[in-house]
Amino acid sequence: MTAITTSKLTRSLRERLTANPIVLKELRGRMRGNRAYLVITTYAGLMGLFAILLYLAYTASLSTNVYDSSSQMVGKVVFGGVVGVELFMVCFIAPAFTAGAISGERERQTYELLRTTLMPARSLVLGKLTSSLSFIILLLFIALPVQSLAFLFGGVALEEVLIALVILLATALASGASGIFFSALMRRTLGASVVTYAFALVVVVGVPVVALLAAAFTGSYLGSSFYGGYYSPTATEMMIELLLMFGIWALVCLNPLAAGFITEIMLISGEHNAFTMTTTIGGTTVTLVGPWIPYTLICLFASLIMILLSIQLVRRKEST
Repeated sequence: MTAITTSKLTRSLRERLTANPIVLKELRGRMRGNRAYLVITTYAGLMGLFAILLYLAYTASLSTNVYDSSSQMVGKVVFGGVVGVELFMVCFIAPAFTAGAISGERERQTYELLRTTLMPARSLVLGKLTSSLSFIILLLFIALPVQSLAFLFGGVALEEVLIALVILLATALASGASGIFFSALMRRTLGASVVTYAFALVVVVGVPVVALLAAAFTGSYLGSSFYGGYYSPTATEMMIELLLMFGIWALVCLNPLAAGFITEIMLISGEHNAFTMTTTIGGTTVTLVGPWIPYTLICLFASLIMILLSIQLVRRKEST
């Protein structure tokens, strides 16, 4: 029964993919020849080599047997390192596949031919996005065996693997959607690529910098105002502290690396689960949602908005 259901789902997915001629054309063009297989082989080899070097570097600093219970952190280190590299890859490689998806058609002077067909703007945008993300998702699943090496040493639960996969897929979707949006917005691939990578830098690098500065300011403010004297914080000071904390938490939920890192810390501590964590501020217990949950929802919402805007931009340019 399960085999029949899986076969039906596979057939339905294949029919949906092949129903869009853009998806069929792009996938055939990308997988034709030896280039795709060379990229896949190189990527898998580099990920495996990175995991081995990370394992050797970490175990070299341990004075105990790597199979001792006290040394099970090696599994988490290897797993976290591989996932971190994948996140960087998704953030900065996915835009390369999508930033020239629509603007490249204009530069090749094939966009006018697409306009003369009966293909709606929705099929064009979704077809370009689907074909680009398919290759990225393929690379993500290729790295799963490398991630599973962490199970040899223990310390990594299936829950962590699933959360990491959700963050990676959400990041891939958001990165691809941003590339499609700027490709539809701008006429040149170079301009679309520059703006897309600038946007990725702001999210990946700029947001953590702002969060660290805010955390440093918050610590300095709390240390001088709340705990530097011999009095309890007032209601106003408590409100300021809560606002600062939620502001920093919101910044964490906007960054894939920060969201994954904080979630991992929550699981390592053993005091929280993957969905909620509690902290105490001035005697008041505050419950926070695991950062990977709002991050995933933000990625899905932002991707939907950018896809809809891309469709509207293509329709507007078709009507002019």
